Amino acid sequence: MAAATTAAPPDPTYELTQGVNPWLIAAAVMLATFMEVLDTSIASVALPYIAGSLSATTDEATWVLTSYLVSNAIILPASNWFSLKFGRKRFLMFCVGIFTLASFACGAAPSLAFLLIFRVVQGAGGGALQPISQAVLLESFPPAKRGAAMAVFALGVVVAPVLGPTLGGWLTDTYSWRYAFYINIPIGIMALYMINKYIHDPSYIRNAKVSRFDNIGFGSLVVWIGCLQVILDKGQEVDWFAALWLRWTFAAMIVALAIFVYQSFWGRQPLVNLRVLKDRNFLVGCTLIFLFGIAIYSTVVVLPLFYQELLGYTAFTAGMVVAPRGLGAICGMPVIGYLSNKVDPRYLLTFGFSIFGLTTLYFGSITLGISPLTLFLPILITGFGLSFVFVPISIAAYGTLHNEQMGNASGIFNLLRNVGGSIGISIATTLLTRRTDAHQNELTNYIPQSGLAFQNTVRATSGFLSTYFGPANASHAARALLYRQLGQQAAYWAYIDVFRWLSVLSVACIGAVWFFKKVKPGKPPAGAH
Repeated sequence: MAAATTAAPPDPTYELTQGVNPWLIAAAVMLATFMEVLDTSIASVALPYIAGSLSATTDEATWVLTSYLVSNAIILPASNWFSLKFGRKRFLMFCVGIFTLASFACGAAPSLAFLLIFRVVQGAGGGALQPISQAVLLESFPPAKRGAAMAVFALGVVVAPVLGPTLGGWLTDTYSWRYAFYINIPIGIMALYMINKYIHDPSYIRNAKVSRFDNIGFGSLVVWIGCLQVILDKGQEVDWFAALWLRWTFAAMIVALAIFVYQSFWGRQPLVNLRVLKDRNFLVGCTLIFLFGIAIYSTVVVLPLFYQELLGYTAFTAGMVVAPRGLGAICGMPVIGYLSNKVDPRYLLTFGFSIFGLTTLYFGSITLGISPLTLFLPILITGFGLSFVFVPISIAAYGTLHNEQMGNASGIFNLLRNVGGSIGISIATTLLTRRTDAHQNELTNYIPQSGLAFQNTVRATSGFLSTYFGPANASHAARALLYRQLGQQAAYWAYIDVFRWLSVLSVACIGAVWFFKKVKPGKPPAGAH
């Protein structure tokens, strides 16, 4: 850990709650978590509107998502040190306040640069909310009820990203994209009230002897995550490693990452103690949550874009179409809350990833002629399957750790999920661009412009359009229409490729699940009392 602490009291759960019903504590921290995670996806369906309003391209508008994730990821591992230094409750309230104020500034942004600056501030304020909330939950409930508690926490982590596009679409179409940020203000105020009333710091935090801040570890963390995000944001635009400056950025990232790992493993008082990764279950859990981040954020971005760009849906309609995933996740939470204390987490994870893999494989067989209800059941089932992923991963990953390791471990755990999300968004958007170009070349080679079939189609289409454009311009209009259809078909096949790639990723996750050591459901973690 980043600091030496006093021994935990004989009954840490009772001491932390101080007579408060732990479910009230769960509601307080879940509200903050829900607000923070919601902002990773609520703007996804509003990207075309943000781009148009602020005179930016759609690719530039995606920085609204990725800039938030990168600043969020930088603060995540450092949250444990700040909690010990300033007190967990005080630091949590400070972060909620910063997040809420930055949300107002984002909504009032007059330019893309201003919006990105305050998205970075917002992400920094929200970075500590997930690990602190998770640590509070794990300590507030006895081991036998931690599965149910993590199911509640998963409402914020799993349901928020899938409900975000629906809420964001409704706010964008009904009011403005700016209300996707303003919505955080009342939630933030309520979270501040509940945290102040129900959250208390345990003695091992109040009496902690905090080490000196690890400047080397934090500095190298900022550099390698910052370089990673620049590479992910600009790589496609500059043809990746074809650009000299990107190769130097990649080299700087590798050096900074090596310094961070060395400092975190062998430093005397590291900001982030990576030695916790020596625990096999936690290492496997971090690997899986990284892959899970890639999967869930890819689908959160890709599916609404599919409906908007190829089928012409509005932001609200696209959000409504993907809303059943949130409904499925909500339906799955009570089930996983009950089963988590009775069934081996490895079986639950296998079921969850299998469902996700089968549904994304089904998405890879759809056509452009689908109705809004065609994917209702598959999307609903996807959400139900995702609810069987997050909770069992957390139970298996933390099941062999001491209570005093929870804060540090939670920061690492959530960092990898956010980094996975950033990489997933970048990979998905890059694949869409590259595969669209590839499929367009394949289609044009299959049907050359000089071919008889193409010429006959142009003549037939020209004859139809001559009534509207006149005989002289009908040929040009016909070629433009056919080119539009060509681009639409090429983009369609690119989306199909992404969906099938996500299905393959799910199969890899199923294999990784069985590297977990068995954790008996309801068993206290090592060192728990």
